[in-house]
Amino acid sequence: MRILLKMTWIELKLFVREPVTMVFTFALPLIFLFVLGGVFQNIPSEEFRDAKPMDYYTPAYVGLVIASIGLVGLPIHFAKYRERGVLRRFRASPIHLWSIFGAQVLVSLIIASVGGILLVVVSMIAFDVRFPESPALVVAAFVPSVVAFAAIGILLGALLPTTRAAQGLGLILFIVMLMLSGAGPPPELMSEAMEKTGQTMPLFYVIRLIQDPWLGYGWDWDSFLILIGVTVVAALASLRLFRWE
Repeated sequence: MRILLKMTWIELKLFVREPVTMVFTFALPLIFLFVLGGVFQNIPSEEFRDAKPMDYYTPAYVGLVIASIGLVGLPIHFAKYRERGVLRRFRASPIHLWSIFGAQVLVSLIIASVGGILLVVVSMIAFDVRFPESPALVVAAFVPSVVAFAAIGILLGALLPTTRAAQGLGLILFIVMLMLSGAGPPPELMSEAMEKTGQTMPLFYVIRLIQDPWLGYGWDWDSFLILIGVTVVAALASLRLFRWE
């Protein structure tokens, strides 16, 4: 446990020094939020699940904060470690692979919590976004969502050999999920093909899992179980496929 906490503290300091990660985690969701806040009239609409657009998008963009860590931050972080030989040194040390992965999950939870709180506070001040209907369930949805995307990020970091590859693929996945998973146009406004494609992406289920208790629709067990499955598959694949060099 002491090793895990020490590694988490070190990894946290290294994580916040990554400019790309900081932009995608803290700045970009806020920029999108203000752009959409200027586009839509903030009145309830069927397309936004009978909620005001900014009440709809605020929990969705909390999901976007989570996705940015898993799709951009973690893969780039691991790729840099691999290029600089850090992973090779870890392999020669007594540190277990689970400790390395665990530290990344804890860092993801800390960074996502800060980014999510910042986003919610700004939304409430700038757009009069309402407080969640079920705050405890929103928090309960937040944790498995972060863990699922941390597992995805670790898997991408385990497979992608270079920083350039991690950055390129991460950005593509981020943009596609942004547009099709409910953080861009609501699924109700998409074509059937686009809607079904969005439902194959983990961000769709993260957004629904956080959004449902926020808007008063209760707990989405289907989304929760799907994210648990994504976490287990990604974690097992990472352990089997992880490349130290």
